[in-house]
Amino acid sequence: MATTLQSLNRAQDRRPPRIVKYGVAGVGKTTLAAGAPNPVFILTEDGLGQIQATSFPIARSYWDVMGALDALLNESHDFATVVVDSLDWLEPLIWAEVCAQQNVRNIEEIGYGKGYAFALDLWRAYLEKLNRLRDEKNMVVIQIAHSVIKRFDSPEHDPYDRYEIKLHAKASALIQEHSDCVLFANYRISTTKTDVGFKKKVNRAVGDGERVLYTQERPAFLAKNRYNLPLELPMDWKTLEGYLTGQLAQQPNQPQPQPQPQSTQ
Repeated sequence: MATTLQSLNRAQDRRPPRIVKYGVAGVGKTTLAAGAPNPVFILTEDGLGQIQATSFPIARSYWDVMGALDALLNESHDFATVVVDSLDWLEPLIWAEVCAQQNVRNIEEIGYGKGYAFALDLWRAYLEKLNRLRDEKNMVVIQIAHSVIKRFDSPEHDPYDRYEIKLHAKASALIQEHSDCVLFANYRISTTKTDVGFKKKVNRAVGDGERVLYTQERPAFLAKNRYNLPLELPMDWKTLEGYLTGQLAQQPNQPQPQPQPQSTQ
């Protein structure tokens, strides 16, 4: 079929967002996702706890996850949001499937990093189903992950530590490219100098438990968004939804603190 000017895409209505939320343990990532419109959870870990939400049985294999996505694609339902909780527990299921396909016990046995390249094919098939849920079923896509502090080797500065998604580097890069928003959830923490005597002061972390979402990349953490979101937002779905739908707009000259990792490894 020949390409013509009639095939050009013009302005479209906003499609539902594809969101990755990652952060430290217990910060409320799953609770925030449960506040999204009529969510259904695809669980790879028992992360719901006491949260009242509809979910598929905990996936024990990659194909359990794909089967849940197929059910949402092929059956009638009124769910408006699909939540995958969590990506870093999905990754071992993908590795296990690679091992089964290659007849090895460990993904490292494949050698030369090829196992992780094979895993990317499974990640892409999974992401394609998420895209179809957004495009064909008009569903918001939320993927949850834990954070890890990693050394970042910058070509412009000395190496430093920052929060990243707890995934293999190749998978993390693919997930980031796929997502419209990568949001980092953390407790708001500041530091203060305390005099401990003998003319010596030490830095101490202080905070009141306030939780925030960071939406733009900083040296301390990985983040991005395609919606011109403010640097930080409260851990509240209604506020996030307001910015995503354009009902709220970023205010000029907002303070933009730059939180630092709490520890290094």
